[in-house]
Amino acid sequence: MSQPDPKLTVYYDGACPLCRAEIGHYSAQEGAGAICFLDVSTPTSDLPPGLTREQALARFHVRRSDGRVASGAEAFVEIWGALPRWRWAARLAGLPGVTLLLELAYRLFLPVRPWLSKAFGKLKS
Repeated sequence: MSQPDPKLTVYYDGACPLCRAEIGHYSAQEGAGAICFLDVSTPTSDLPPGLTREQALARFHVRRSDGRVASGAEAFVEIWGALPRWRWAARLAGLPGVTLLLELAYRLFLPVRPWLSKAFGKLKS
């Protein structure tokens, strides 16, 4: 009997200490068993059609069970909706304009992510 497709597949940068910590948090949550967490920092990562390794490392992505890929704030909202303790955040993001604001904040975060990751990595050492 084959294993059913996961509700979501999360593509994350396992070489990023900040990303690993966040994914560690999500993967420990109730409901995380329905999510496949895939480290894309290795060249052998299995990526969906149309998503390159460079794209997956540069920006957060998830693939829904129907095959559609979401990125950025929309990807986070997908994870939140799949985890019972985070559904409140998904509902909040569903309010008019909230996901757009989250996406703008995410785009502001991306350029400082490498610096924050290095700083976070030093704290964890």
